[in-house]
Amino acid sequence: MREVGHFIGGKHVAGTSGRTSDIFQPMTGEVIGKVALASRDELRKAVENAKAAQPAWAFTNPQRRARVMMKFLDLIAKENDALAELLAREHGKTIADAKGDIQRGVEVVEFCTGIPHLMKGDFSEGAGPGIDMYSIRQALGVVAGITPFNFPAMIPLWKLAPAIACGNAFILKPSERAPGVPMRLAELMMEAGLPAGILNVVNGDKESVDGILDDPDIKAVGFVGSSSIAEYVYSRATATGKRAQCFGGAKNHMIIMPDADLDQVADALIGAGYGSAGERCMAISVAVPVGKATADALMDRLVPRVESLKVGPSTDPSADFGPMVTKAHLDKVRSYVDLGVKEGAKLVVDGRDFKMQGYENGFYMGGCLFDDVTPDMRIYKEEIFGPVLSVVRAKDYEDALRLPSEHEYGNGVAIYTRDGDAARDFASRVNVGMVGINVPIPVPLAYYTFGGWKRSGFGDLNQHGADAIRFYTKTKTVTSRWPSGIKDGAEFSIPTMK
Repeated sequence: MREVGHFIGGKHVAGTSGRTSDIFQPMTGEVIGKVALASRDELRKAVENAKAAQPAWAFTNPQRRARVMMKFLDLIAKENDALAELLAREHGKTIADAKGDIQRGVEVVEFCTGIPHLMKGDFSEGAGPGIDMYSIRQALGVVAGITPFNFPAMIPLWKLAPAIACGNAFILKPSERAPGVPMRLAELMMEAGLPAGILNVVNGDKESVDGILDDPDIKAVGFVGSSSIAEYVYSRATATGKRAQCFGGAKNHMIIMPDADLDQVADALIGAGYGSAGERCMAISVAVPVGKATADALMDRLVPRVESLKVGPSTDPSADFGPMVTKAHLDKVRSYVDLGVKEGAKLVVDGRDFKMQGYENGFYMGGCLFDDVTPDMRIYKEEIFGPVLSVVRAKDYEDALRLPSEHEYGNGVAIYTRDGDAARDFASRVNVGMVGINVPIPVPLAYYTFGGWKRSGFGDLNQHGADAIRFYTKTKTVTSRWPSGIKDGAEFSIPTMK
């Protein structure tokens, strides 16, 4: 059985805490390994390694740091198939979806190869009499990322690539449910030329998380997970003086206007709602058709599509989605479907009892589709994080706009329409952080930033794009004057540009 420890100081290190967690293969339900859960002492060793290595890395010129990123990209490309297979084996998503997971992370690494330009400051000659002013961006020091199970490649790359490119040392605490890919990424970083100690992977649970939040040498923390834990991480991190960007749950709506192409809408909802078994923070989990005629016509198209979804093992190239990550998570999602029935929603398609022939112990569930869901129901209010789509019928456009705007989550939203005025009005007024217009999963590209509003995000700066560079650096402003030999005498008032 495979044993996964930690990656500290440029090498694999066995766990010493005596605590471990099972690594499952969701396709079969088998335990395929054990991952060590770090103690605070083990975390501290990683921090000490990072702290010792970071100053030299920060003083390495940005072009050389960019070359490490370029080499890293080459190595990922060569190992893409193997990384995708490892990711699918531990997570359960299909191979095709796993490759998408890796690719969206790679795009942020590609963005970070421009770090010499991204870290440039400003310069003003003659800002005052004989005075020049300039600003420089400098690394924070040791920073950390706490990443979720559902994107074992993408989210770690979103965190570690900009942090390291900016000259920081990085402590990664990935999900203990899928530790394989983060460990392999650390190995590839070393092969790319990253100095030992700059990237450390510490596997663990709440003890490791609290250790990161309390450690005085860790200057910033990035987190992705549930909203309750995101708020906890943000509060505890900022209380100890750290920068924090923490992203939580979602309840992403798709508004369907009466003029929309409903065949296109149905296809978009199937992919966005059921892809990766719904285990995406950007999954569409609520469809909002405007008007009864639109809702009835949409349901006519949706029902047969949901009924025909192909659930299969991760290795099946024809599967639409695979199993969920653990038995506990499967049971949780099933319980939400049970709850929806009790709350009075109409369960039009029921996938709770799905069994995969030959994989009866795997963590599988078929697609579920609810109609007549109302905003007072828990299945509408809470994130389900599974292959469950709820249809909430809106009487008009204003009613539809109000639903995502008033929901406690504000991660992503989409509108499908052929009316440019409606789309423009919606994008301007909706109280949500990321908006798609005829785009079902509005994940921004790497050179824009990713982040939700309300209880979907805690902190002032988003992930990737320019915000990542701001988050992982501090700005120093220098005011410079070289004596000209003229003595002006002492000045006791504050300097001004007068």
